Amino acid sequence: MELKRCARCGCFFASSNDVCCNCEAKDKQDIYNLNSYIGTSPTGNSIESLSFGTGISVKNISRFIQNNYISNI
Repeated sequence: MELKRCARCGCFFASSNDVCCNCEAKDKQDIYNLNSYIGTSPTGNSIESLSFGTGISVKNISRFIQNNYISNI
């Protein structure tokens, strides 16, 4: 296994995931919160408005969308 840089915090780790084990739980919680927010908000949200409404960074929302972790978009 090769060393990777965590997409969330930037630390180096060895795994097949894109985030380290410390950030994995944070990602899961953010994805759950984002999906819940999208499910209850009006359609047509921008990434910036999703970030403002959830407190999740634009960088992480973009990563979740790119990796198809968001179910309601």
